[in-house]
Amino acid sequence: MWRRPPEVLGLLASMLGWGLVACTLAMDHWREARLEGQGGSSVVTVAWYWSNLWKDCYEDSTAVVNCVDLGVLWTVKPYIQGVRGLLLVGSAVGLVGTVLAFFGMECTHIGGSQRSKDNMLLTSSTFHFVGCVSDTAGYCLYIDRVTAVFLHAKADPSKLSYEIGVPPYLGLAGSCLILLGCTLHCATALLGNNRDR
Repeated sequence: MWRRPPEVLGLLASMLGWGLVACTLAMDHWREARLEGQGGSSVVTVAWYWSNLWKDCYEDSTAVVNCVDLGVLWTVKPYIQGVRGLLLVGSAVGLVGTVLAFFGMECTHIGGSQRSKDNMLLTSSTFHFVGCVSDTAGYCLYIDRVTAVFLHAKADPSKLSYEIGVPPYLGLAGSCLILLGCTLHCATALLGNNRDR
């Protein structure tokens, strides 16, 4: 009976984390840059350049957005491909971990004896941890590359310098929630195994 609250809390935390990670895959403004009005001009122009993992876009002050989808796989920058791969692999592994966590919880009557449920919960924690590490590596790779280009562009004012948008940080927050859920499941299963002995 004592297991149910931490198991349910762990499942909810990890599912919320995976939801945040999945949402970031489709979000815009992973990186963004803004160009403001030119001096001496009678019309003030503002333009925003932003991109995500799938397209690059330009938006002007009249709210007209022009987007260009990133090309075929071999024409995309290697780090973008790496980030895509890490996030998709992490999400797939997390889905398996979520299913195993559901079957391994004490409050579900599927999955066999309590010992096999504890083992299933430990396996689920392993899947969640591997997926969390994969997602965190993807977000950190993206942040590192964009920051390196940003610092490089500061030295050369003729280059457009991008800043990090909200989605990578939201994904890192989701990864922290996944890690919290994974830790709760792992602790519950290990404490349950020790009490049963």
